[in-house]
This record gives sequence, structure tokens and C-alpha cells, in this order.
Amino acid sequence: MRSVTDDHYFTADPMTPIERRPIVFSIGGHEHRLVAAGGVFSAGRLDLGTSVLLRKAPLPDATVGGPLLDLGCGYGPIAVVLAAAARTPVYAIDVNNRALDLTRENAASAGLGELIMATTPDQVPPDVLFAQIWSNPPIRVGKQELHSMLGTWLPRLAPGGVAWLVVSRNLGGDSLQRRLIDQGWEVLRHASQKGYRVLKVTRREEPPADS
Repeated sequence: MRSVTDDHYFTADPMTPIERRPIVFSIGGHEHRLVAAGGVFSAGRLDLGTSVLLRKAPLPDATVGGPLLDLGCGYGPIAVVLAAAARTPVYAIDVNNRALDLTRENAASAGLGELIMATTPDQVPPDVLFAQIWSNPPIRVGKQELHSMLGTWLPRLAPGGVAWLVVSRNLGGDSLQRRLIDQGWEVLRHASQKGYRVLKVTRREEPPADS
């Protein structure tokens, strides 16, 4: 397994040539035109997992009632779709500075620059809680790093909040679901398509105290 310091999409400052590429896709009848580049995740097209997530999970609207989090934003497709749908602030976080620059550029081009805050994880204010967390998590960073990432951010769901995750079945989607359940989360398989699992993660309701 490559470490997070290797030149990969989870590298802070990739050395891969930029090679900018247009990415065009439609979600819910709305066309999005973004730019990606070498050294970020799925720089050639909207990757299949993200496409499944955005088409199968219910997009938020203006009633969502709080900020949203795009965890591992890449060049920003999830953040842009969420901000366009909900017109509410979206924190788009990544360790890859090139990805963050692209997210800012794509947010500005879409007229969403005031809604999308593209930052490294340590720049998110510690008191912010999220109404929803959306992620196509970086499975290839390794299980330890993945579990640490989810263990850090899932507890920052606001009361009544929900996380939407998409994970390939072949890359451990079912085992991740079991692990999150073992850790005390309520996890439902919301949808399955083309080898991907869309997981709905919420806090497990505590049983009522005995009277």
C-alpha cells in the first residue's frame, strides 16, 4: 500500500503534470462544467462511485438546516452539486492542495464561490457540526488512515445529521459497513449499483430510559 506521502491523489503537493481537463456531467437535469487536472482523483472524468452517490442519495435542499461537508473533495464535483442543490455553505476538505485550488476555481466558475469553502482538514473550525457529510472516501490510503478519517469526521454530524458514503463492494464496502455498525453507528445500505454501495450513516438511537 502506498503511503500518503507518495505522489498520488492524496499527496499534499503532487508532482504530476497538471494537464487540465474539462469534466462535464448532469445530475438531476442540471449540467455541471468543471475542470480537473493530473494529480487529483479521477482527473479524466466523473468517477463511477461519485456518479452513483450523487444519483442514488437524495440531494439536500434549502431546508437542510446547516453546513455540509464534502470529505475528500478532489476537484469539487460533490461540493459543487451540493451547493447548487441546497444553496447552503459546504466545507470541501482535502489534503491535496492542487485539488483544493481546482475546487475553488470550479466553485467560482459555477457562481458558488461564496458557498464553498475549500480547505485542508485542520482549517475547519473545531466547533462546526454538519447537517450532512458526503464522501467517496479514499479507500486506497489504507484501512488505518480511512478508519481514522471517518472516526474524526462522523462524530461531527449535528443531531439528526446523516452521512452519505459510497464504497466499492470489491474495495471493502460491506466490511466498512460492518465496522461502522460495530462502532455504534446506524448504517443502512441505501442503494447498490455497478458494484458500489451507497451507505446511509446516522447516530444510533439510544433506547428510552426505564421509567
